[in-house]
Amino acid sequence: MSLVKFSKRPWGKLITSDFFDNDNFLDRQLFHQKLEEPALNIKETDDSFEVELAAPGYAKNDFNVTIDEGCLNIAAESSNSKEEKEDNYTRKEFSYNSFEKRLQLPDSVKDEDIKAKYKDGILSFNLLKKADAKNHKPKKVEIA
Repeated sequence: MSLVKFSKRPWGKLITSDFFDNDNFLDRQLFHQKLEEPALNIKETDDSFEVELAAPGYAKNDFNVTIDEGCLNIAAESSNSKEEKEDNYTRKEFSYNSFEKRLQLPDSVKDEDIKAKYKDGILSFNLLKKADAKNHKPKKVEIA
């Protein structure tokens, strides 16, 4: 009989479940796991593409949006700190959140006419299509 390390916990992925796995906690949590990216919806209409990015908890000024080499670059950074002082203790809390997303724009998008707005935690973009792309219909290819 041999002992085998048990890596799956029967109670599932609780917030503290990895804390007890001392061998892998720092390695997995800090160095190898990718941070969560915001959810993204893209909808195509006849005249435009509509992009919605779920980014709650940010302010409008936290975003940096640029267009470079045919890509829409979206980055956000937010930090908060709070300090509470009493007679016999001081408590400090802080948080830091950030993400970066890069979307390759189709050639049919007018780079100069991209509009963005942020409301209720949703950053939305309206990407207008060029005139020649609006009425473009796919051509059916016959298979011999």
